[in-house]
Amino acid sequence: MFQNALRTSVSLSLYRSTVSSCLRSQTFRRFLSQESRTKIQAAVTEYPVVLFMKGNPEQPMCGFSRGVVKILSAFDIPPEKFKTYNVLEDLELRTGIKEFSEWPTIPQLYVNGEFVGGSDIALSMFQSGELETLLEQHGVIPKASESPS
Repeated sequence: MFQNALRTSVSLSLYRSTVSSCLRSQTFRRFLSQESRTKIQAAVTEYPVVLFMKGNPEQPMCGFSRGVVKILSAFDIPPEKFKTYNVLEDLELRTGIKEFSEWPTIPQLYVNGEFVGGSDIALSMFQSGELETLLEQHGVIPKASESPS
C-alpha cells in the first residue's frame, strides 16, 4: 500500500513535507548554531552531489548508506562531482544535518545544494528513473543521448 504512494514525485514531495512538518515541532529541534548551519550549507553546495552517510563509500557502516552508495555507483559519477561526509566522525554534523534538512535519518542525499531525500526516496527515484533524470538535468552525468555508444 505505501509503496504505490511513494512511486510518484508528487507523493515523494508530500512525504518529505509531512516528515518535515513533524520535525519542525519544538520537541525535535536542537537549534543548530548559525556557524554549523553555514558549514553544512557550504558542504551541500561544494559539489554537485553530496551524500551524508555512516562510513564511507569504500566501507559503509550501515545498510541504508551502502544502498545509496550502490545506487549512485550505477551512474558512474565523476569524483570531482561527488563528495561524501561520514557523520560517524562528527557528532555535531550527525545531529546538525538532521535539523538542517528537517529529515530524521541518515543517509541524506543532496543534488546541486537541494535535499533529495534518504535511502527510501533515493531507491524509489532510482527505480522510476527520476534520479537519473535529475542527475542529467544538473549536468552531473551526461544525458543518455549524449553517452558514447
